[in-house]
Amino acid sequence: MYSNTQTTSFQYNILPTFPVQGKLSNSYHELVDHLIEHDIHCIDGFVGINWEIPVAQIQQEFVKRGLTVRFVSMETAFLPESSIQEKVAPYLGGNDPLFGKKAPLQLAAYFDTVKLAAFEEILNNTAADEYIIFYGPGAALLDNSSKVMYIDLPKNVLIQRMRAGQAWNLACAKQTSQKELYKRYYFVDWELLNRHKRTILPRVEILADQLSLENLPWISGNDLKETLHAMSENYFRVRPTFEPGVWGGQWMKEHLTGIDQQAKNYAWSFEMIVPENGILLESNGQVLEISFDQLMFQESSNILGTAQPRFDVEFPIRFNFLDTFDGGNLSIQCHPSPSYAKTEFGENFTQDESYYIVDRKGDAQVYLGFQEDIDADQFRTVLEQSFHTGEPIAIDKYVQKFDSQKHQLYLIPHGTVHSSGTNNLVLEISATPYNYTFKMYDWVRPDLDGKPRPLNIDRAFSNLNFNRKGEVVKNTLLSQPQIDVLDTQSIKVHLPTHEDHFYDVFRYEFEDEVRIETKGQCHIMMLVEGEAVELTTANGMKRIFHYAETFAVPAAAKSYSLRNLGASQAKVIQSFVKDSKC
Repeated sequence: MYSNTQTTSFQYNILPTFPVQGKLSNSYHELVDHLIEHDIHCIDGFVGINWEIPVAQIQQEFVKRGLTVRFVSMETAFLPESSIQEKVAPYLGGNDPLFGKKAPLQLAAYFDTVKLAAFEEILNNTAADEYIIFYGPGAALLDNSSKVMYIDLPKNVLIQRMRAGQAWNLACAKQTSQKELYKRYYFVDWELLNRHKRTILPRVEILADQLSLENLPWISGNDLKETLHAMSENYFRVRPTFEPGVWGGQWMKEHLTGIDQQAKNYAWSFEMIVPENGILLESNGQVLEISFDQLMFQESSNILGTAQPRFDVEFPIRFNFLDTFDGGNLSIQCHPSPSYAKTEFGENFTQDESYYIVDRKGDAQVYLGFQEDIDADQFRTVLEQSFHTGEPIAIDKYVQKFDSQKHQLYLIPHGTVHSSGTNNLVLEISATPYNYTFKMYDWVRPDLDGKPRPLNIDRAFSNLNFNRKGEVVKNTLLSQPQIDVLDTQSIKVHLPTHEDHFYDVFRYEFEDEVRIETKGQCHIMMLVEGEAVELTTANGMKRIFHYAETFAVPAAAKSYSLRNLGASQAKVIQSFVKDSKC
């Protein structure tokens, strides 16, 4: 048992790993041996890769062997940037600083077909005494049957390089606007590159990641396949990432071990968000990061079970923290309807959220729903006047607020006006989309860069549900717990969600142990009270998870147990797609 002594910091692993079924290598010597053995001539990769480093190292290894190697960059076959801009412009939202529409483009559309044909001719007619390697995004397009190498890049590392002026959009010259860069990453680059990656994944004989410029860890295609399959039948936890914000707080800095203390605050922790997070694989001290979507591309049926036909390879649920401890209020906001999300942004489902209060202090509050006497036209007029004049609004004249309660679930289906007040640690349990926040009022404050934060009043009023007001809010948006006694030491608490939510929420409270069946659904969980629990899957794999850590058990695991390792009661929050027989 762990000590019951309360400490300021909680044990929290910011670099969780899963054991490789096989081995990892960090050797360029072994890498080139593998390239030659499998006759690989195409090295594909993600946007943001610094290609100079691996090309130089691989060339050096060929020289050591007395072999001649010629490298050809796929970048030289791109269409002119003006032509590519014409193709992507419809998906960038014009002058909208935040929103575009997910592009259905294929990576091949970026290339000059004549130049590609010439590359294919070179590949097929290389002299016997020369080894040729085509490298860069799209290299695998040159041959649709041969094995390839792929170099990936964690998306949060890509964003770091972007902010440092070391990465920009695919097939584009350097740009200065980071918001424009990120918007194009999200709506265009990530879409077409992930589509390409999914297509070529069965052909990937070597997968490497450039998390670090100093190393290039890699895994063979077969070992990667076996590792992802093992993960899909047992458990996974992604590598969390943390972001500061204008309203960000101090809870995570003060309580989570290993977190960077240099940031002014942390507003968000992306505990499990498919588009952003990666999964760390480990073998004998070596670590390699794969993107979360690679797990979904190969194992979506095992991961999602009965929900897979609905969501395909999209992981439907996200967990993230919103930290306002000694920080500020979030903006007054809402999220789009399903039809609006599909039509305007190309999303297959919308951003239906809920707030679970993990911790709070003082007079912490949650803003949720309208006052009974709300007048939509008057509310809009007041918001627009504040935007133009910079005058603050007495927002609680229009929006209800509730004292936040620890372990209470507040329901935020699309169209609901809401915000977290200061001094809350919110676990946001939501459908996966996370970018579509329509801010109506932001307390007349600048962003971290000193510039005004953009508001989205027009978009908000195209989605706000003004029927969610007064007593309706109390009766339908404050989840009412339903308790099921499992045995003498454990209970299962249902925290019903709104009819618009496609996911459900439960909480297990236990002194010793609980046993749970997946019943065809993927379970996403977090220990929200207690010190640590030990997960044991039906296959016998074990893993310890600590307070505030998010983890998932795939549908194919079928059953698992959670054993309390702390001296006090454990409480584990659990979410999964509805329609399971739980």
